[in-house]
Amino acid sequence: MNDDARKQPPFADFLGLKVTHLSPDKVTAELPVREELNNRFGIMHGGAIMALADNLGGTATAANLKAGQTTTTIESKTNFFAAVPIGDVAHAECTPLHRGRTTMVWQTRITRSDGRLCAIVTQTQLVLEKRG
Repeated sequence: MNDDARKQPPFADFLGLKVTHLSPDKVTAELPVREELNNRFGIMHGGAIMALADNLGGTATAANLKAGQTTTTIESKTNFFAAVPIGDVAHAECTPLHRGRTTMVWQTRITRSDGRLCAIVTQTQLVLEKRG
């Protein structure tokens, strides 16, 4: 597994995201939903949900990269099903739908502490060769 996958970007720390499992086949994480992630209605902001999933998709892709490769998100789609209240914890599980040579597609399921499905994010990552 690519060691770059283990290093999370500063944005993940800013969000408060904690990776709980990391392998080439699955990444899981938890995100305590604190007041700073409020959408003004006492629930987690949709952008915070999308950011959680985007970080996991990038991490999952990084876990599958070869030496000298990087990645970037080129497409992301989110379906929202239920709110995550402030004070709860968002749980995310990211698994592959496609792992190709030039693109990878990941699905992230986000649930709240009671197990209710809150969102599904499908994301396409482009695999890039590092330029010297």
